[in-house]
Amino acid sequence: MATETHSPGFGRVESFVRRLGPTWLAGAIAAGPATMVSLLVAGASFGYALLWVVVLSAILGTVGQYLAMRLGLLTEAGIVAVVEEHLGSFWAWVLVIDVVLAAGLAQLVIMKTLADVSATIGGGAGLGVAALADPRLWGITWALVLALGLAGGGYRLAEVGAKVLVSLVVLAFVASAFVVPIDPAAAAAGLAPEMPAGVGGAVVAAGVLGGAVHITLLTMQSYTMRARGWTEGDRGIATFDVVSSMLVAFGIFSLAVFLVAASVLPEAGVGAGTIDEIRAAQALGPVAGEHATWLFLLGLWGAAVSTLGGNTIVPPYLLADKLGWEQSVDDSRYRIALVAVALASAFGAFLEGAFFQLLVLVLAFGLVGTPFALAIILSLLNDPDVVGETNSTLENLGGLVLFAVATVLAGEFVLEELETVTEPLSAFVVAFAAAMVLAVVGLAATAARDRLRARSSDDGTV
Repeated sequence: MATETHSPGFGRVESFVRRLGPTWLAGAIAAGPATMVSLLVAGASFGYALLWVVVLSAILGTVGQYLAMRLGLLTEAGIVAVVEEHLGSFWAWVLVIDVVLAAGLAQLVIMKTLADVSATIGGGAGLGVAALADPRLWGITWALVLALGLAGGGYRLAEVGAKVLVSLVVLAFVASAFVVPIDPAAAAAGLAPEMPAGVGGAVVAAGVLGGAVHITLLTMQSYTMRARGWTEGDRGIATFDVVSSMLVAFGIFSLAVFLVAASVLPEAGVGAGTIDEIRAAQALGPVAGEHATWLFLLGLWGAAVSTLGGNTIVPPYLLADKLGWEQSVDDSRYRIALVAVALASAFGAFLEGAFFQLLVLVLAFGLVGTPFALAIILSLLNDPDVVGETNSTLENLGGLVLFAVATVLAGEFVLEELETVTEPLSAFVVAFAAAMVLAVVGLAATAARDRLRARSSDDGTV
């Protein structure tokens, strides 16, 4: 009887590929509806002018996940527990609150997106059922599905189906990139770092970068590493996991969506003031034809479903780590927190405004809280009491560049919000930014004080 044989080299590669995963989960969340919409808005509003941000987002997103991966591998613990042990309970709570605010706002807006798109699809199905066109009822329905599915472990099937739809849309954008008439000269000019003139440029730029460099992605990395059981000995596959998912897969996704949007939408008369889900679907017209609208809506729907599941577990996960709960539905406290976040997301369907603009804003808001998380990661990775192998000069340089770029773009966004600071949302963004600046300064002062004490102690024992 014939038997199937593989070379030893093939077996190693097959095993290597099968073990990939933690950063691919982060990449899947990064390639969610907020990032897709931010890229579409960037291309429609400013043409190729923000191409430099798109390229930077893939590169710096990779750097951020690599540093978070190193911390997870070297400590073999969740980031909140590590912060509590080495920096203190106060800074652990600041990190938890930072993440909960960023993830919570994202939860509401993603639910609004899912509810609105579900209503558009339901209303367009022509079944004559008025409730199918009501986003509020869809929001309540999806919140219940989310709560029951996650608490009972049955939401994974919905996520798998949703990811298939997202994959189809991503493939359609990649195919469109080979069909649409991309202007090479204009695209090359877009690689020069420059903020587009006009209102909204800073928000959109912060949104694009925030899709890849987000506090949620950075903090969840240590937990996904633990779920896989990866340790320092898995550094090779962990590094490949980061590069293949963020730099390659997410980079291709971002470039394809942006270049197609920048090439097609301005020519079709779609701009910052007119873009919505129906007009944005014109970007897929070159390959999908008359089916472009339905394909785009289903892809956006799938992205919202899959991202919502991953985002829901973030606040309960960090809260459980801080309070010493088991991070599993076997722990009733964790299950209650999970259900509470899922049900609270229903309020997102009652938010006013177009979800296209809100999705960009939510990523920009998340970017404001990201420098604090980066400061914590860099501080821990340079403390020999925390990790056995501190950062190299190159790793620190990459981290500092990431911190600087994230801070500058977040600052540009906050300065733009200052112009409308009398509005409640803008006032909240400015207040949050001020709190994060104080947190970064306080963390730096705490770290410097601890290093001086340690040095004085060492000198005293000589």
